[in-house]
Amino acid sequence: MINKRGFASDNNSGVHPEILKAISEVNTAHTIGYGDDKYTRQAIEKIKEFFGDNIDVYFVFIGTAANVLGLTSITKSYHSIICAETSHIHQDECGAPEKFSGCKVLTVPTTNGKLTIEGIKHHMYGFNFEHHSQPKVISITQTTELGTVYTPDEINKITDYAHDNGLLVHMDGARISNAVANLGVTYRKITTDTGIDVLSFGGTKNGMMYGEAVIFFNKELSTDFKYIRKQGMQLASKMRFIAAQFNRYLTGDLWLKNASHANNMAKLLAMEVEKIPKIKITQKVESNGVFAIVPKEYIPVLQKEFFFYVWDEGTSEVRWMTSFDTTEEDVRLFVNLLRKIVR
Repeated sequence: MINKRGFASDNNSGVHPEILKAISEVNTAHTIGYGDDKYTRQAIEKIKEFFGDNIDVYFVFIGTAANVLGLTSITKSYHSIICAETSHIHQDECGAPEKFSGCKVLTVPTTNGKLTIEGIKHHMYGFNFEHHSQPKVISITQTTELGTVYTPDEINKITDYAHDNGLLVHMDGARISNAVANLGVTYRKITTDTGIDVLSFGGTKNGMMYGEAVIFFNKELSTDFKYIRKQGMQLASKMRFIAAQFNRYLTGDLWLKNASHANNMAKLLAMEVEKIPKIKITQKVESNGVFAIVPKEYIPVLQKEFFFYVWDEGTSEVRWMTSFDTTEEDVRLFVNLLRKIVR
């Protein structure tokens, strides 16, 4: 098994030393479980510093749970959820959103992973008609599964359209920190200020060990979430170990340093790969992902040294992900291998 730093996924990275230290620091004595402890209260207050006071925050273990439980709490089984065809809730959660919410997931084809009003409109019909699932939520991913980033203006257009038509907007923010770093804005600028209703706030892909937060910007939507979280098996008994991570993650701009570094490594990788004639970059590099078409015959050879995933077998498109711990040396070693093999 390959043990070097590769480019398969930011989930494959380690845990930032400061996060490990934070976990260790709360591993003393006893404290009340299930989130009724000072560390969890501190983490919630820390999150409010970034997103605003008028929110509800709930911690869960993983991103799929954040998405699924967040969506379940704002829908009924006869509703539908509109998302990009590349979205995680459609492609990579094993049908969990549909299983647990009972909703129908409706997908929109995109070229860059980003929803547009024009694409959403294809599913905006059948209202008050009992034979159709009722559109209720638009779910956007920031950053998208193709590594692209929604601007605040693009998000505003979607939320305005949704709210004008009685819909809610959910954001899958597994890599939201990479988007914020790319845009040079604040978390609030692309969530609270743009009218997002529910956010899955991720940290695992950016240096944390585990842990995500479900953030409700409309508290009326979170009334029953504590029960939904418990039924969803995501109420952590030793919640302080999730909370401690968020406390450190959001202190001293650790989140921003990690995300900015990962983004910069992706840009470096893309810049060097573009010099190799037989490889074509297919998406704008706006976060920590590089998508490229590589001749099929070279892929297995490359994967033996630096494992990565094939995104689209039909077009021979691959995905290379960088992480907070990716180094320039990692990038240069990989690029040198590409130059050696791809001729």
